[in-house]
Amino acid sequence: MSDMHSHLAFVRTEMLAQQEPPIKEKGIVKWARSNLFSNWVNSVLTIVALYVIVRLIFSAGPWFLNGIWDTSSLAQCREILDGARGACFSVLSERWQQLLFGIAYPSDQYWRPTLAFVLMLVAAAPVLFVALPRAMLIITGLFPFVAYWLLWGGTIMTSVFVLIGVVVGYLVFTKAERFGFVLGLVAGLIAAVVVWKIGGAITPAVDGIMVLEPVASRDMGGFMLNMMLGVVCISLSLPIGIMLALGRQSHMPIIKGISVVFIEFIRGVPLITLLFVASVVLAYFFPPETNMDLILRVIIMITMFSSAYIAEVIRGGLAALPKGQYEAADSLGLDYAQAMRLIILPQALKISIPGIVNVAVGLFKDTTLVSVISMFDLVGMIRGPILASTEWNGVYWELYGFAALLFFVTCYSISQYSQWLERQLRTDHR
Repeated sequence: MSDMHSHLAFVRTEMLAQQEPPIKEKGIVKWARSNLFSNWVNSVLTIVALYVIVRLIFSAGPWFLNGIWDTSSLAQCREILDGARGACFSVLSERWQQLLFGIAYPSDQYWRPTLAFVLMLVAAAPVLFVALPRAMLIITGLFPFVAYWLLWGGTIMTSVFVLIGVVVGYLVFTKAERFGFVLGLVAGLIAAVVVWKIGGAITPAVDGIMVLEPVASRDMGGFMLNMMLGVVCISLSLPIGIMLALGRQSHMPIIKGISVVFIEFIRGVPLITLLFVASVVLAYFFPPETNMDLILRVIIMITMFSSAYIAEVIRGGLAALPKGQYEAADSLGLDYAQAMRLIILPQALKISIPGIVNVAVGLFKDTTLVSVISMFDLVGMIRGPILASTEWNGVYWELYGFAALLFFVTCYSISQYSQWLERQLRTDHR
């Protein structure tokens, strides 16, 4: 009997207790083995990198830790340090207003660009994050007009009439589009211009309604100017780049020719050359009585420059789509505008996200080039009024390090958002 039972299979009636994984297969140890010491090459590179990091910390650490924040000149900083290594961060606490808002913006009006920046974040949220209520898009639509009033001042009626002109122009466009896209666009522009002219004639009669202290464009400066140019030019260059990309793929020779010439010419000219054109030459292309604002001229040139590059990025996204997508749109009976809006462009833009973000980051950094045409942006403020002053002549690392930090935080945020958006739209790999 015992021999018969010895051949029966063992059946467990209860589960074994869960055991901890080996120490080498969990936590920081597993992460280090997988990412830092997976093989001898990675191990050597990790050791070298750690050595460099440690040397940098021990070299730059005293400079940061001994930093001085409460003096009024570089000479006082050096007197307090008395030969020791240390940074003179006092220039940041002393001149932070100029670094952020420029040298001429009224100090009692700093709340206006600050409020405009906060409203920009709120207005951008429903566009960047689709989970938010669509009703917030009303704030997005109103933001450009409110921001103009906050930054430049004057009566709010100027922004109100411009808003009315845009709304009327859009309504006319939607009604006239049935007769053709180009005809509808022209009709909408004419209606908008008519409303703006009427508003310009009425505005002096209601000039006392919600008036802020006017601020001239030449008084704009600091990091505020970089943010203004970056946000406006990126926002304008994306739709213009889409139209240029579609125009370059058009079967109509005139439209295709204009798009090709524009893109190739702009891409073949350095941005700094276009900025000099904006500063010196562009005003001659307008009527003699027209006083074209320098910031507006710079926005036009930077937008043209970035639009050409975005057009090529989007054209690459359009070329990456299989021909079956276009045929599917035709089989559904969609016209060209419907096919592009509902089927082709959503897929092409998803493919083009990395390239668009790359252009946007490069464009935002290139806004510092306006300092060469005597516009006091963040870099212009450092190179001009601050370093030219007797109190802070000789302070370099602290100022340029602060500028680098501001640009890094902004560009890194844009990059991280683009990566998050790519993960959200990666439906084909889920």
